[in-house]
Amino acid sequence: MEWADFVHLVRTSEQDSAENSGAYRRSVAAFAALGYAWVLGCFVLALGLVAWAVQQLLFGRFRLGLLLMLLAAGSLLWFSLRALWLRITPPEGEEITATDAPELFDALERIRRKIKGPPIHHVLLSDDFNASIQQIPRYGLFGGGVNYLVVGLPLLMALDRTRFLAVLGHEYGHLRGDHGQFGAWIYRTRWSWMQLNKSLGDDEGLAGAATQAFLRWYFPRFAAKTFALARQDEYEADNVAGRLSGRETMAAALIEVEIRGHWLQTEFWRDHWCTAAANPLPVGPFRGLRRLMADAPEAAFANDALRQALKRISNLDDTHPGLRDRLEALDVAGTLPDWSRGSALALLGKDEAKRWIAHFDKQWCAANASDWKQHHAWLQRVRARAEALQAGMAQASAADLVELARLRKHLDPRAEVRPLYELALERSAEHPGALRGLAQCLPDGDRAAKLACLHRLWDAGSNDRWWAARTALAELETPRIGYDHDAAAFKQWRKRLERAQESEERAWEELSNASYFSHIARNDLSEFELGEFQAELARCAPVACAWLVRKNLREHPQRRAYLLFVELPGMDDEDRYDLCRWLERTLSLPGPLLVLWAGESPTLKEIKRSAFDPIYTR
Repeated sequence: MEWADFVHLVRTSEQDSAENSGAYRRSVAAFAALGYAWVLGCFVLALGLVAWAVQQLLFGRFRLGLLLMLLAAGSLLWFSLRALWLRITPPEGEEITATDAPELFDALERIRRKIKGPPIHHVLLSDDFNASIQQIPRYGLFGGGVNYLVVGLPLLMALDRTRFLAVLGHEYGHLRGDHGQFGAWIYRTRWSWMQLNKSLGDDEGLAGAATQAFLRWYFPRFAAKTFALARQDEYEADNVAGRLSGRETMAAALIEVEIRGHWLQTEFWRDHWCTAAANPLPVGPFRGLRRLMADAPEAAFANDALRQALKRISNLDDTHPGLRDRLEALDVAGTLPDWSRGSALALLGKDEAKRWIAHFDKQWCAANASDWKQHHAWLQRVRARAEALQAGMAQASAADLVELARLRKHLDPRAEVRPLYELALERSAEHPGALRGLAQCLPDGDRAAKLACLHRLWDAGSNDRWWAARTALAELETPRIGYDHDAAAFKQWRKRLERAQESEERAWEELSNASYFSHIARNDLSEFELGEFQAELARCAPVACAWLVRKNLREHPQRRAYLLFVELPGMDDEDRYDLCRWLERTLSLPGPLLVLWAGESPTLKEIKRSAFDPIYTR
């Protein structure tokens, strides 16, 4: 299904839901029934064909056609049985009981009675910053569901009891009575079809081809047709939590989860991995996280995170609405709340928090021991390189000073590197790397200096123009004390961004052009850069071999752009695609990167012939 068709079907379903909710739900039920009818029809047809073919063979009517029909019918029967009794793996976590955490289970029982929901069969504690309820089908596409509540230990640290129970009220709201039962059934069916689509995707043979053809047609249409229902279910779950805990409390919980989650992702984990520089053995993160979660986020960080969250629009990548839409549905303003005072850890039971923190710290250390060891070794190389550059600062070039600043930030994200960028600009007045680094170092209150730096970066050349324009617009959109909105500057930078965006699109078309091996050269990484890159690849277990080449772009002749070819044995194409996109986001290179796997295009033979020598082999 084309993406445009998917979007059109989603929008049509949203309109149908808004105009006549009852008729929309009936159409969803009918389309869901079509999927069940297909599975049952295949089962009945296959069973009938097998019985008839066996009967003919038992009466001595042996023919090659009968034998082939029996094999095909048997294969179809096997696929049908797999679909009917598909087993879905329950969520991961450590199970806790009412004996372990009586207060938590008492709170869940109160919520269940108020919303007339079904019981929670299993409560799991995980190390994620999240809470979720999953209804796992007992018997594949058919049969009742088993309800799993997964509670994240970091979430218990972040929110006070009242706000945490509001979050649980939202999750339990997905299983509420009346219309909630239909929504839960559709949610369970969506999940079942998703797993079925994944589990049968690589099956071969005639029956496998027929199954995949139906799934390719049915599943995206079912997902699109039920999208509006799933999105509406999120709003209704928020409404349930608002009735239970109060709309203001639910809104405060949503905002606090958004901001603390952003801090956890962008700052805490970065800082924690930096401690590997001084610790060769892994350090558990959750003990320190408990202490840090007790403090309120910095005001500047919180305001910026909230502003970014409120700017995000609800899209079709996720059935969860954006924060702004959720707050508007609750009729609550999107402003910073008072932060939680205390945590909800007491819900786990008396003195149980320390035990669980120690448990998850030990578990995390065991799971990350190899990565931590490699990261420690890499940081030691970073430190050695930084010390060598520091020793030669008197004669260092602007590029060397920019590299030193980057290495210091690797070792300590809060290192003061502004003097290095200023010194680099003294030695090369328009060095793009120094201008970009300095723009990031300038304080938020000094808008004039930051915009002046970004103007110089724009004038320095095309390679960083898109980043400069985007950064300038973000600065101009952010309210600052002492600064009024500058309409003229905003208009100027918006036009610049449009021009830069067009140039970036042309450059990306060059990089991703199917003629992968045209206009390429050996990679130009320094010995240290190559060592960094190889260390990062070593932490990605699926990569068996890798080739890196530089792509020479006509749009930006001076830009360092790269193609990385990877051999990923033992993975299906969907997982390979996801891993390649993840590598593009996480690998550190001094320019844009496109990652491709050895498959049909390009083939492993073509890569070995044209991409020079591999830079990494496991």
